[in-house]
Formats: sequence, structure tokens, C-alpha cells
Amino acid sequence: MFESFLTAVNAVIPFLCYLALGYGTAAAGVVDKQFLDRLTKLVFTIMFPFMTFNSVYSATPDNLPSTTLLVFCAAAILIVEGILLLIVPRLVKENPRRGVIIQAIFRSNFVLFGIPLTTTIYGSEKAAVAGMLIMVVITIYNITSVLILEMFNGSSQKIEFKSLLIKLMKNPMLQGCFFGIVFFALGIHLPKSIETPIKAFANMSSPLALFALGGTLQFNAIGKNLKYIVPTLSIKLLILPLILVTIGYILGLRGVELFLVLVVFGTPVASGSYPMAKNMGGDGELAGQFVFISTVVSVLTIFVWIFSLAQMGLLAV
Repeated sequence: MFESFLTAVNAVIPFLCYLALGYGTAAAGVVDKQFLDRLTKLVFTIMFPFMTFNSVYSATPDNLPSTTLLVFCAAAILIVEGILLLIVPRLVKENPRRGVIIQAIFRSNFVLFGIPLTTTIYGSEKAAVAGMLIMVVITIYNITSVLILEMFNGSSQKIEFKSLLIKLMKNPMLQGCFFGIVFFALGIHLPKSIETPIKAFANMSSPLALFALGGTLQFNAIGKNLKYIVPTLSIKLLILPLILVTIGYILGLRGVELFLVLVVFGTPVASGSYPMAKNMGGDGELAGQFVFISTVVSVLTIFVWIFSLAQMGLLAV
């Protein structure tokens, strides 16, 4: 039991430290919102591509995701979205909240948590599994999030798929994945003098992103939205990962691949869901509260999930 507890602590505490430092420095006035916004943009456009590239580039043939994992995660996301599109509009009357709630349940912060958590528990050699899964998951997230928010923003404007495709091609994280796959497939090896700074930038990305996220956490007007927040995040952080990890186990996923199912569906709401909702006619305030509360609560839920899976021996390679 102590070993399982230690595994969970080692996975979660670094994330809590990064968030707490960001929150503390912002509260003390050391950094302001403008700085944090610029830092977030820097991490997204510059650091994340290094992280996704490095995780795939440094892969070995023994550390690639199985077809079962890729297909299962893709299909599960789409099926969950379909179910939510049938249920949420029946329970929630306001259009701006419908799209935001649906997005909060299916869209996780897998980019920010996937590779670091995998590296913490399984080592950097297994990060390639998460890195390649990111390309599949983020592509689905970006396409379906736009479609769903457009469905409920009350606009009659048609979605331009050409524009959507161009945005996907310009996504820095997907670009990093793409070039990582090209280098890996062609067996291109960079000189040590280039690999070293790439790895350094890759290692900087998560601490900086979590620091910036911690600095933007706010407790504004949460009370009036609790009737949406509590059930949505209960499904997001507890019920959905329980169901899908169980199905993944039944399908034969084990070790790092079963763990990644947990990370895809059990990590907090994607931080990118807030600006997207705010700019597409969704309830931006509710979207921001989903990000904030799920991030704080997930420190506990992720700990419990990792501890439980370790106790059952399901994290073993």
C-alpha cells in the first residue's frame, strides 16, 4: 500500500507545486494577468511543440501506442460526445451553457498532463506513447469543440471546414507531433548539440504552463453555477474515467496504455476551452469556472485514481 501511495504522491505533488507557485506569485502581485497571458501564449506556440516533438522523436519501436489504444480513445471521445448531445439539451435550457457543459465533460487537459504524468510513473521512454496519442486526441478535440460550440451559439453562420482544416494544420502541438513522426519514421537523428536544447525546452513546457494556469485561477461567482459545476465535474473526473478505464481493461489495455485512458478522460477540463467558449458565444464565465475547479479538484481525484490502480496492480508494465 505504501508503494502505491508513494506512486500517487510522486505523480501529483509536482503539479500541485507548479499551480501553487503560480497562484501565490499572482496573489502577491509579482506577476500580473498580462504577463501570464503572454507566458501562456509562449508556452502554447513555442514550448509545447518541443514537448510533443521530443516525445515522439525519442520513441523506440517498443514504445509505440497500439492500434487498440488509438482507436478506442478516438471512438470513446466521439461516442461520449454523441451521448452528451442527446442528453444535455434536454436538461439544460440555455444554449450558451449547453455547448460549454458538453465540452467540459469530453475535453480534458491531456496535452498538459499526459506526457508529464506518463514520464513520472513510467519514465521518459514511455512518453512516446502519450506523444503520439496526443495527435489523435487533439485533432478530435479541435474539430468537435468548434462544431459543438457552433451548434449552440445561436448563429446561423455556416462552419467553414477549409478554415477549420487550416487552423488544425497551424496548431503548434500537432506540428510538433507531425515533425516528430517524420523524424522517427525516416530514422533522422539530430546531433547531440541540437537534441540537448530540444529536451530542455520540452522539459520546461509543463512547469511553465501549470505556473501560468495557477496564476489565473480565480474564485469569482462560483456559487450561482454550482448546480451545473457539481454534476458536470462529477461525471468528468469520476464517472467517465471509471467507465472507460473499465472498458479499456476489458479490451485488453494494460500498463501505460490503460493509464493513458485514465489521463485522457480523467484529467481536468482543457484550459483552451475557456477562450474558445468565450469567443464563440458560449458561457465564458461558466467555462472558466470549469477549468479552475476541475484543475484544483483533479489534484485529489488523480491521486485517488493512481493510488487505486496501483493497489490493484493495473499500472504495472
